[in-house]
Amino acid sequence: MNTTLGIALQVILIIISVALVTTIILQSKGSGIGSLLGGSDASLGITKTRRGVEKTLFQITIILSAAFLTTAILLLMVQR
Repeated sequence: MNTTLGIALQVILIIISVALVTTIILQSKGSGIGSLLGGSDASLGITKTRRGVEKTLFQITIILSAAFLTTAILLLMVQR
């Protein structure tokens, strides 16, 4: 059953998913190809603090993840 609300939620879900993928790619862009494939500084005992743009991207990723989950649950409820 495709209602107007269901279609709107699907469009919102697609927009959020594209934004979420974009923020994740932007975060990993500065990390280098080694950390993308599983190697990281954490295995060497080196830690670093998120600051500036990196911290903002991290917070946006958390918000988008929560919005994605909420929208997906709402869409599931509407389609039932």
